[in-house]
Amino acid sequence: MRLSAPTLFGFIAILLWSCLALFTAATGTIPPFELTAITFGISGICGTLYALFTGRISVMRQPWTVWALGVGGLFGYHAVYFAALRLAPPAEAGLIAYLWPLLIVLFSALLPEEKLRWQHFIGAILGFSGVVTLFLGKGNALSLSRVSVKGYGLALLCAFIWSGYSVLSRTVKQVPTLAVAGFCLVTAALALVASALFETMLPLHFDTELLAAVALGLGPLGFGFFAWDYGVKHGDIRLLGIAAFAAPVLSTLILVVTGFAAASWALALACALIVGGALVATRQSKT
Repeated sequence: MRLSAPTLFGFIAILLWSCLALFTAATGTIPPFELTAITFGISGICGTLYALFTGRISVMRQPWTVWALGVGGLFGYHAVYFAALRLAPPAEAGLIAYLWPLLIVLFSALLPEEKLRWQHFIGAILGFSGVVTLFLGKGNALSLSRVSVKGYGLALLCAFIWSGYSVLSRTVKQVPTLAVAGFCLVTAALALVASALFETMLPLHFDTELLAAVALGLGPLGFGFFAWDYGVKHGDIRLLGIAAFAAPVLSTLILVVTGFAAASWALALACALIVGGALVATRQSKT
């Protein structure tokens, strides 16, 4: 099957996001909101400079609804996710938050130009089954307490925020992807305020932690968001939703290759389920 350029850009975003765990681990003790401010500040500044040098700074002039969608998706997701991690175990919260690819596939049926077929649904279920398999293979289990249940609820809200942002971006496809630079700058400013309010900000030093943060800002939390925006606006959003299940598996594979994690049967089975789901969905998209 021949994939369109926007869909390929969406795949690039997924590949970049699979490096999140490795780079985030390398940032060490930098608090979450401070790290968000640094990374989104880098991506926003780079995008804005590119807009200035190419004479396209006018793309920042967008209706308030577009700004609300962009900032709400980028900052809203991260703020709620960090809150979820404070109340629930990180692995479990991450699994629930990763319902967003499945929700993208389901919500895409509400778009006027899209049609959800049963093959897409089965592909998405296989993909999520792969993520669950990876989760259970690490010996995790959902713990239930009043605090953790609140955290799980916030993690579920994360899934709805990112899937909603991704699908609704399709309805404003006339907005140039370069406008994401503005959303990143506002997200960085809000994250800086949140860091001052809820964290003890650490002084920055030129070391490997800062270099890892710069890599995050240029890659997964930089170009990754621009590529994802272009992909969901103009590519095969259903296939991107299914392909997104590969990110946590690829992330684990990278950790295995770099020596931060060990290979396991769960990883192999998760790969098989996710690849199988993608093949089912891709087969249908030929028609």
